[in-house]
Amino acid sequence: MLCAHPSPARTFTQQFSSTRRGARLARLLSVNQFDAWGWPHRSDTSQTAALLVAELASNAVLHGQVSGRDFRLRLTVDDAPAQPHEPLTARPTVLRIEVIDPRGERLPQPSEQAGPDADPWSSRATTRREGGHGLLLVQSLATRWGVEPYPPSGKTVWCELEVSACPTPGERTCSRD
Repeated sequence: MLCAHPSPARTFTQQFSSTRRGARLARLLSVNQFDAWGWPHRSDTSQTAALLVAELASNAVLHGQVSGRDFRLRLTVDDAPAQPHEPLTARPTVLRIEVIDPRGERLPQPSEQAGPDADPWSSRATTRREGGHGLLLVQSLATRWGVEPYPPSGKTVWCELEVSACPTPGERTCSRD
């Protein structure tokens, strides 16, 4: 179902402790937020986005941790047309997931620095290296992903997912994935 009126971007932001419990809580609260935005708990959109949140949050805990510093999760849904006169069907609804951590000098690299069309199941992804495979998952599931500096010393790892249109805040029904 497409929204009848363009809505501004909707945002959820929360700070979490840089622990495994914090990463788990980030995923759980994200699923609840997706449900509040109209993607039910067991929908494809909710499950895919939860997997992306889990991977980015666990990376922040494992690789972006600085003692005494937390990580931040920001979810944004943008389903407004690019121009006021554009129909809502002109641009897809985009769910952006951002995880901000304090370790700007440690940038994520997918395993073997695979290209955008890499097959996560190929022999390149099955090396003996223990890290980096999760980013192949992000690369496979997300429409696009990247890393940006977060001054003064942190970084934002983000991914975007083109999703089915979600209802305006007053509506509760949404196309099921």
